[in-house]
Amino acid sequence: MIKQIELPFFAKIAFILITLLSLGFLFYIGKDVITPVLMAFLVAVLLLPIFTFLNVKFRFPRYLAAILSVLFFAACIIGIMVFISYQVSDIANDFSTIKKNANSFLVDIQKFIKDNFNLSLGEQNKYIDDVAKDSVKNGKATLGSALISVSDLLLDCTIIPIYTFLFLIYKDHFILFLAKLIKKENHNTLKDILCQIKVSVNNYIISLILEMIIVSILTALGLWIIGVKYFVLLGLITGILNMIPYIGIMLAGVITIFASLTGTPETSVIISILIVNVIVQLIDNNILVPLIINSKVEINAMVSIIGIIIGGAASGISGMFLAIPLLAILKIIFDRIESLEPWGYFMGNHMPKKFTWRIRKIKIES
Repeated sequence: MIKQIELPFFAKIAFILITLLSLGFLFYIGKDVITPVLMAFLVAVLLLPIFTFLNVKFRFPRYLAAILSVLFFAACIIGIMVFISYQVSDIANDFSTIKKNANSFLVDIQKFIKDNFNLSLGEQNKYIDDVAKDSVKNGKATLGSALISVSDLLLDCTIIPIYTFLFLIYKDHFILFLAKLIKKENHNTLKDILCQIKVSVNNYIISLILEMIIVSILTALGLWIIGVKYFVLLGLITGILNMIPYIGIMLAGVITIFASLTGTPETSVIISILIVNVIVQLIDNNILVPLIINSKVEINAMVSIIGIIIGGAASGISGMFLAIPLLAILKIIFDRIESLEPWGYFMGNHMPKKFTWRIRKIKIES
């Protein structure tokens, strides 16, 4: 354990809260720079076994081993994107069918609203026209935001591989830097922290990929059973988007419903799609996440949800994705520093079997 200077309890709390708030503020104002660096760090940890294998077993130079590792990762991502693009082009060929079925579906919905909510077709169309006018007014701002998002995405796709390459090249340099910051008697603790971070982050990413594969297979199987076209593509998209907490599965459901209109506009098919998504999510949340994810990252649900919300508010989808591994790293550090150990316990998911306060009654004689 790293021994710290003894301070009053209120001073410790104040320092910890000020440090966390400062780190959060720095992350918020520098998210455009920090987020790609953190994403590259996760990718570098994932590729570290491949880099070590090439560098140690095959005695490749560090630069060549790093380049091959990054190229392997990029090839996997590009392969998935090419498959999705190829399938999406097929869906685009069915656009006329989608438009026809979508109009038929909207007519059915309007009839349902008219029959159950006494809202005439004219009133519904007027409301739709008003919404369309508002959309046109905000169109320029939306288009500008979309262009900025696309440009940021392209920049990240370029710079993250570069950062990953540099992390792999300068891995030992960074470790030595951390060792120089800490006294020699605490080097064993530092080594333990770094090893645990590598294992925890690596296991988390691998578990996330495994969860994505299982969710993709289950969704594709369910869509195939109910007769949805492009079930393989939609299953893969659902698995990928499921990696984004909360909003990912909802977005995947909207895409699946839209793609199902290539075959039929029947409401029963759309209801079946929703049922498939709900069943897959129940399996994911109650079996896959506890068995695969939570067993690798020992963070309780409350801290995870708060961290994901804060990450989303600070840096959008990237922040939500980074929240869990960053919390896991913080917990590893907290568990190995004596003054921060209670916070590590608070973040964990170890539930005591039984805990009761025992208060002795003291009789005061006058």
